[in-house]
Amino acid sequence: MYVELWCEEQFNKLDLGPPDFSQQESLAPHIGLLVEAFTHINEPDSIYGITLANEVASQIIRYEHEGNWSSALEYYDLLVRSTPKENLANFAGTVLTGPSVSSKAEENLLNWKMHKGLMRSLQKTGCSHVLDIYSQGLTNQKACLQQDSEFVDIQYEAAWRAGNWDFSFFVPYSSQPSSRSRDYCLFNENLHSCLRALQNGDSEQFQGKLSHSKMDLVLALSNASKESTKYIHSTVLKLQMLDHLSMAWELRWKFCPDQAPKSNVGTEEFNLVPAVPKRNQLELLSKEWNFILCQTERNLDLFEPFLAFRRGLLKILGSEEHLIEHLFQSASALRKGLRFSLAAASLYELKELCCHRDQQTVPSTYFLSKLEEAKLLRAQGQHDMAIGLGKYILKNHTDERNKSDVYRLVGKWLAETRSSNSRTIIEDYLNHSVALDKKYMSRQCRTHFHLAHYTYNLFKSYEERLSSNEWQAALRLRKYKTKELDTLLKRLKNSSKAEKSDYGAKIQELQKQLALDREEAQKIQDDRDEFLSLALEGYQRSLVVGGKYDLQVVFRLVSLWFNLFSRKQVVDSMIKTTKEVQSY
Repeated sequence: MYVELWCEEQFNKLDLGPPDFSQQESLAPHIGLLVEAFTHINEPDSIYGITLANEVASQIIRYEHEGNWSSALEYYDLLVRSTPKENLANFAGTVLTGPSVSSKAEENLLNWKMHKGLMRSLQKTGCSHVLDIYSQGLTNQKACLQQDSEFVDIQYEAAWRAGNWDFSFFVPYSSQPSSRSRDYCLFNENLHSCLRALQNGDSEQFQGKLSHSKMDLVLALSNASKESTKYIHSTVLKLQMLDHLSMAWELRWKFCPDQAPKSNVGTEEFNLVPAVPKRNQLELLSKEWNFILCQTERNLDLFEPFLAFRRGLLKILGSEEHLIEHLFQSASALRKGLRFSLAAASLYELKELCCHRDQQTVPSTYFLSKLEEAKLLRAQGQHDMAIGLGKYILKNHTDERNKSDVYRLVGKWLAETRSSNSRTIIEDYLNHSVALDKKYMSRQCRTHFHLAHYTYNLFKSYEERLSSNEWQAALRLRKYKTKELDTLLKRLKNSSKAEKSDYGAKIQELQKQLALDREEAQKIQDDRDEFLSLALEGYQRSLVVGGKYDLQVVFRLVSLWFNLFSRKQVVDSMIKTTKEVQSY
């Protein structure tokens, strides 16, 4: 509100001012304030309205906002390369979103925050080894970095993500709470300590760090603005991580099958030998996880740290079966969230884990990992490779239950890339998927819908072709050829012997052309009617066997019925549909 008032006074209207395309690489002060505000109150669309210039700062803000961390990394690297070494320790002021810099803006702009931005980009792209080496280099170069709490927190986060429990960072100010930044309660340092204590069975350290971290988070939550929803959600998720830690402690160090319900952490004796929990003992932890997954999976920036945390937790608990399931979930969620490098890392870890498993469990796991890999290739734009891998899976695996998914996906990808003709896609892939899914009622709805959706689009394309100007011109040409043939036939009767030979050749050529034209037209109309019939049948079956696509299918069927009410096949199909589909 205050920025708006300032803009009205400065520009005599409610306007941010003209975009700045000068050599100045920093954001204007009022733009910087708005960027900082909008990123904290979870107002994503406004970012595009205020970063209109092409300076590097605006580019980085947009890349980070869109989750394009690879491009952000490139720009941060550009800025860090351009930063004079003497500015590395210049922590004062802001870089991307703050007051204007001194007259030597180009020299002073690229300071320490750029290094932290580069570190954050490395972490987001999954380059953990490069991040570790880079952090060590910065620490050796500038000892004063040990006094920056955000730098320490980034390193501890990298350590617990990598499962590096031997990591420790000497912080000379640790006994002086006043020197810590109010923005960072060093959550990742406490989380690293808790996970290490869970690994080693250090009850005293576990309880102390857990309690301290909870108090810090609750205090931060109580002081947070209610408009800062992004920050509040992140803090709540951190509290849920700590809750999972408490449950994991009970499973690893406190579980006794013949004992009464357990008391609080650290109040009773525990076995020195850690226990590996069984599947039924992890039910409560899995239930809590599934609840969080449903609540947060659409917000990957919020959800991704929990994915990494749960992976580390399951590794400590030694539950390989749950870890395999989690890696599948992680790869799928990260792929859908366009974090391809992290998804590939999950799949790679999954493959390595399968190599050490019992040979009897490997085939199905390997099959599913290959299918997820094909989906990832397709999401990255490598369509031909994804289709090739899908065909390889169909050829080399005999798991009928999951094969229907592969047939459906390969058919869908072939249709999207137009890599094969429609007959091959329907007969060799989509129909196979429908046939295999007859054994598994729960998946029939999806396969019928995808077949119907594809054939409906084919029907639509044929309808558009039959009503196009080119088709109308072809009809007029055929009509003209028919008239010409009739004229030649009449002339043939009254012609001389020499003329009959010429007329005969022309008539034969015209008859051949007209026969081909009629054959093509009939085939197109027959194909159109067949695709319409398949679409109507597929939509009807998807309504009968399931309810996942009800809203889309009902309106699509009604639309087809009203637009094509004069066609007998549509009317007959709708009569059948109304008899078989539930009235609601």
